[in-house]
Amino acid sequence: MSVSIDLVNALKRSLRAQGLTYRELAQRIGLSEAAVKRMFSRRAMSLLRLEQICQVLGIGLAELGAEAGRGAEPMARLSQAQEQALVDDPALMLAMFLSINRWRQDDVMAHFAFSLPQWTGLLARLDRLGIIELMPGNRARALTARNFRWLTDGPMERHFRTALLGDYFADPFDGEQDRLLLLSGALSPDGVKQMKQRLEELAREFDGLLARDAALPAEQRVGVSLVLAQKPWLLKLFAPYRRARD
Repeated sequence: MSVSIDLVNALKRSLRAQGLTYRELAQRIGLSEAAVKRMFSRRAMSLLRLEQICQVLGIGLAELGAEAGRGAEPMARLSQAQEQALVDDPALMLAMFLSINRWRQDDVMAHFAFSLPQWTGLLARLDRLGIIELMPGNRARALTARNFRWLTDGPMERHFRTALLGDYFADPFDGEQDRLLLLSGALSPDGVKQMKQRLEELAREFDGLLARDAALPAEQRVGVSLVLAQKPWLLKLFAPYRRARD
C-alpha cells in the first residue's frame, strides 16, 4: 500500500474518532460535500489539502504520519476494566492524564513527587492496560482517540458523580480563567437536539485546542476541565410544589 493511501486512511480514522462528517469537513475547508467524498474515495489529495484537513483535526503532519504507520483504529472509549483500574489508583489516573497530554518526563519530575522508578512503573502499567504504548526513553504514545469519551454510567462517570463533583464545584468560579453559566429554560424537542449538537461541536473544538497546544512546555499550559451537560431537570426542592400527573 502506498504512503499516500496510508495517510488518507489515517485521516479517515481521525475523522471518525473526532465524530466529524464529510459535510462538516467540507464546510470547514470550503469545498462541497461531494468533492470531499470524491477526494477520500479516490484516496488522493494535494499536500495543501492534506494540511488543511490536519488543521481542522488539530493534528500535525508528523502525528498523522505516526498514525498512518500504526494503522490501528484508536480507541474511542476505554473498557470497564481500564476505567476501573484508573479509578482504583489516583496515581495511575494522573499518569494517564499526563501521558496522553504529552507531558515530558522532565516536566513530570519537576512538577510532581514521583521518583523515576515510580513514574516508569506507572507508565508500564498503562502500557499493560493498553491505554498507551510505552516507547524508549519513557515516551508514551496514546492508544486512545484524542477525544475519547468515558463510558456512560461507567466507573469513571460514577466516580466523578460521587467523589469528584463536589471538589469541582467547591470553590467559586471567579478567577480570570474561570467561567460558570447556570442556564435553564424550556425548549422544543428540536431545540434540545440543536443544543446537544452544539455541545458536541464545543467538545470537538476543545479537543482541537488541546491538540494545538500539546507541544508547548508544561509551564505554558494550564490544566482545564469542562463539564458540558444538558438534561430535563427539575430541582428536588421544587418537587413538593409540582402537581401530580395522571
